[in-house]
Amino acid sequence: MSDISTEHLPPQAQRPTRRRELITFFVLAFGIWPIVAVGVVGGYGFLVWMLQIVYGPPGPPTH
Repeated sequence: MSDISTEHLPPQAQRPTRRRELITFFVLAFGIWPIVAVGVVGGYGFLVWMLQIVYGPPGPPTH
C-alpha cells in the first residue's frame, strides 16, 4: 500500500477542474504532440538518408 495520501493536499489539487483539463488537453494536442510528430518523422527521414549514404540508393542491384 502507498503511504501517499491526498488528505493533506488543498481541495484544488485533489480534483482537477474542467478548465485545467481543457488547458492540459490543448497544450498536449496543439503543442507537444505536433512537436513529437515532427521529430519522429524528421528522425525517420534522417535515418533513411544516412542509410542511403552508407548503403547507396534503393533500386535494382548493379551486376
